[in-house]
Amino acid sequence: EFLKQAFGFTEHLVMRDDHGVPQHVELVLGTEILMLGTNKPELGWVSPLDLPARNATLFFGVTGDLDAAYDRAIAAGATSVRAPYDTSYGAREWSVRDPEGHEWHFGSYRPTVTSG
Repeated sequence: EFLKQAFGFTEHLVMRDDHGVPQHVELVLGTEILMLGTNKPELGWVSPLDLPARNATLFFGVTGDLDAAYDRAIAAGATSVRAPYDTSYGAREWSVRDPEGHEWHFGSYRPTVTSG
């Protein structure tokens, strides 16, 4: 629910356990699908809150009003890591941390693959 409110994801698929807790979730943002699962310590999958440092971050290249998107994330309960800023390579970006400790980065930079 947080990811939908903060970042505008929509649900594609949610698989819950017998207690109604999501175990596998597929969320859509634009044309991209993000698949998420729960902590599984027996497999080494733990929350960033259980680690001494971040082990990964996510970046999404998006269009639209990036400042408004940042404000939406903060209003939903995200913690600011970097407020919106302009990069030296011409993009606008921002970063937040969600309540589970994951860092999310959004910006106007959209890399493309070229043949050659």
